[in-house]
Amino acid sequence: MTTIDSKELYEVLAETPAEQNIMLAGKHGIGKSQILTKYFEDQGMKVVPLFLGQMSDPGDLIGLPDRDSKAGKTLFLPPFWFPLDDTPVVLFLDELNRARPEILQSVMDLALNKTIAGRKLPEGSRIISAVNSGDEYQLTDLDPALISRFNIYEFKPSAAEWIMWANKNDIDYRVIGFIQENAGELDGQGYSIGETDSLEKTPDRRGWEKVSNIIKNRENLSKTTFKTICGIIGAGAATKFNHYLKETHLLGAKDVFAGFEKVQPVLEKYNMPQIALVNDSLYQFFEGTAAKKIPKDTAENFFAYAQWLRTSKRNEGLAHLANNFTDPHYDKAKLFIINSCPELYELFVDFISEM
Repeated sequence: MTTIDSKELYEVLAETPAEQNIMLAGKHGIGKSQILTKYFEDQGMKVVPLFLGQMSDPGDLIGLPDRDSKAGKTLFLPPFWFPLDDTPVVLFLDELNRARPEILQSVMDLALNKTIAGRKLPEGSRIISAVNSGDEYQLTDLDPALISRFNIYEFKPSAAEWIMWANKNDIDYRVIGFIQENAGELDGQGYSIGETDSLEKTPDRRGWEKVSNIIKNRENLSKTTFKTICGIIGAGAATKFNHYLKETHLLGAKDVFAGFEKVQPVLEKYNMPQIALVNDSLYQFFEGTAAKKIPKDTAENFFAYAQWLRTSKRNEGLAHLANNFTDPHYDKAKLFIINSCPELYELFVDFISEM
């Protein structure tokens, strides 16, 4: 199965014609529905979510039968979700592989002909489905004939993409810092349902957003707060997060851009892996921050940081910082450097030419 991240998903959605259906496979809580909804709503299309795993009867999907006394036939009334005008919609079939077999039979014609119970979706309508994948889920096997009607991708958004989103959506800085240093905790990598009972929680992206909402604007967290967090992301991840909060954690973009000279003594003690994390945070800051909210001294402090890497002979760290400039995920950071900090761009060019 082909794996794509968030940026690639946007490109796939843009390139795929409306007559072709798309299926996204992945863990729960990684943002499949949010990204799809935002993309199509930005295109001016209405997104109709149908949670197939919650449907108990085909009538929920195709509508209920009704006798037409004049025609002497039984017809199906339009279901609640069916568009009654000619405006195309995006039909989002969530939890497709949790649906009952009789529901899946009704999906077959919908996926092939954009038709349900004799009614055709408006021209230009799209069908997108999302499924969970993994041994920890209770799933329904999908018929190969149904699978063949979808372009299938495994959706694995990176931790760096989530950090960009988190910066843009005001996620608590401590949660962002923790994930930056412990990317495997974002989606519960390394945790297995088989290692615990079936009710044991493991971390996911929705969970970390909930944690942020609880601790935001609170510097002192109580034991009860820790227990609350355990119930959201599980005891294992919560323990690591609590340990992180008690220790001095890595500096991030907001620290550096607020005043490089103040944090330089701390940076002097960092090793290369830590410097690389700081470098990443500097670029991710721009991807998740509106231009009008960028502090006025950001360019000055950004250049001072890069100049410090060069003068202190941390060439590996400067090479990593310069290499990030070419990363397609950091287009906004690149524009900022070119337009607002040209001396930093010149520093990169000089450094690369000397290598």
